[in-house]
Amino acid sequence: MRVIVVGAGVVGTMHAWHAVSRGHEVVQIERESEARGASLRNFGQIWVSGRAGGEELETALRARELWEGIGRRVPGLGFRACGSLTPLRTEAEAAVAEAAVARADAAARGYKLLTAGEARALNPALRGSFTAALWCERDAAVEPRTAQLALKEELLASGRYTFLGGREVREVVGTASVRDDHGDVHTGDAVIMATGAWLGGLVRELAGPELPVRRVRLQMMQTDPLGEPLTTSVADADSFRYYPAYRSEALDALNAHQPQDPVAAEHRMQLLMVQRSDGGLTIGDTHEYEHPFAFDTVEEPYEHLTRVVEAFLGRPLPRIRHRWAGVYAQCTDTSRVVHRQQVRDGVWLITGPGGRGMTCSPAIAETTADQLGW
Repeated sequence: MRVIVVGAGVVGTMHAWHAVSRGHEVVQIERESEARGASLRNFGQIWVSGRAGGEELETALRARELWEGIGRRVPGLGFRACGSLTPLRTEAEAAVAEAAVARADAAARGYKLLTAGEARALNPALRGSFTAALWCERDAAVEPRTAQLALKEELLASGRYTFLGGREVREVVGTASVRDDHGDVHTGDAVIMATGAWLGGLVRELAGPELPVRRVRLQMMQTDPLGEPLTTSVADADSFRYYPAYRSEALDALNAHQPQDPVAAEHRMQLLMVQRSDGGLTIGDTHEYEHPFAFDTVEEPYEHLTRVVEAFLGRPLPRIRHRWAGVYAQCTDTSRVVHRQQVRDGVWLITGPGGRGMTCSPAIAETTADQLGW
């Protein structure tokens, strides 16, 4: 079988990975010289902790298993089973964590409520003020800026993989065939359109104007090296307001009696923080849903995140050396893990995982491969 993959972000690359792993030939086409979208502009988190129960959690857990296996084969991914801590500062925040630990699927997520001392034993860099922390053992991380490159090198070594960068697919011609902007036609047994937040042009032509997917913009930043290990990923209690796993009466009480900081509320913020392989910290993020998106970044969210992080670390944040914005595609029905649609004979559109793309992409691609009988 010959599979044509359009898009070299993490969703497309994981489809290429599964196809090659099952003995098939793959041609992957990317309109940039290398992927430059949301697959690189994220935390690199394999984020199990906040996922909705049921299909979403099952997908995330399966993806976590797949990431670990791929990480053993491809050390350049930088896979690490670091887990995550959410420091808690008030009784209302602790009540939400207690409700999470009481979930029927808490053990599958690796939830445990820790004292402040136990949390600092896991992550000594957290020297700031908090009273307890929610631990999620199943969370993990990879290096987002290099993961696709490392996967590509491994795919190239198979001898069954071709990468064509700097080519934009313009047209579907016949069954399972596409024409790029160089005029070349690529024919296979299946075409996977994994175009990320690119929802116009050919995607709109194929899927129609009512595609149930929206674009979401976020702001993030990265610091100079911290100078010490941050041994776990770190979130704050605003993540409880954002992730479906934490919905409970305790969360309702938190929202009623401990309103979100005005800047965080305006920009729909949470703190997520991961240490990169060079020691720097990736920190975010915001969520913007209304179009047209701003073309610039605004400073207030960065100032808010700096205050939150410094309170947890008990020390000044290292110099911020990168700030950026990214855009990803999210199903408008946010309970859906991904939008998978056959748009022409032999052509499937796979898009809209939202902020779950990095976490769930290996399992999303595995499901596609199983459904298509690869």
